[in-house]
Amino acid sequence: MSLTIYGIPQSRTIRVLWLVKELGIDYKSVPITNTGGSREPDFMKINPNGHIPAIDDDGLIMCESIAINLYLAKKHGGALQPKNLADEGRALQWSFWSVTEAEGPALTLLMKRMKAPIPDSEVEAATAKLGAALKVLDGALAGKDYLLGSAFTIADLNVAAVLSWLSMAKFDTSACPNVTAWLGRCLGRPALAAARG
Repeated sequence: MSLTIYGIPQSRTIRVLWLVKELGIDYKSVPITNTGGSREPDFMKINPNGHIPAIDDDGLIMCESIAINLYLAKKHGGALQPKNLADEGRALQWSFWSVTEAEGPALTLLMKRMKAPIPDSEVEAATAKLGAALKVLDGALAGKDYLLGSAFTIADLNVAAVLSWLSMAKFDTSACPNVTAWLGRCLGRPALAAARG
């Protein structure tokens, strides 16, 4: 068995690297960036979209970080995999929620923080959308440590990986104390530190 991960930690690839560190999976890393290498013919054969991350898992080629993580968590099982169908459904729900409700506005705010020429109206809209999304997440976390209960799972990893941009974007989460505490627990995990290198 061999797993190859294409990408670098300073990209969405961190989501996959975090997961493999949590699971203790051996892998080969091929450092490719979206600005250098992802449009080269050899990589375009792996991901015709020309984006990282991508994986080659014993001949199974996959792209899209959240899909990769859901696949690897299910394949390798362990503590991160939901224990029943209802929890699996909720893990899918929160994973998709992270990219449909939170990732877009978080990325807008991060890019503005990095001096991208984004109009103030877009920043205001992104701030409002992200604030509303985090209120939903805050309610879901009320009375529990993690999204599916008392244990950290793939649902938490996927959502926290997306929301890890909030600190870089200097987004204030104090209005959502459950999110703030939960995000601290998730982002403080040793596997994430190891993935970042």
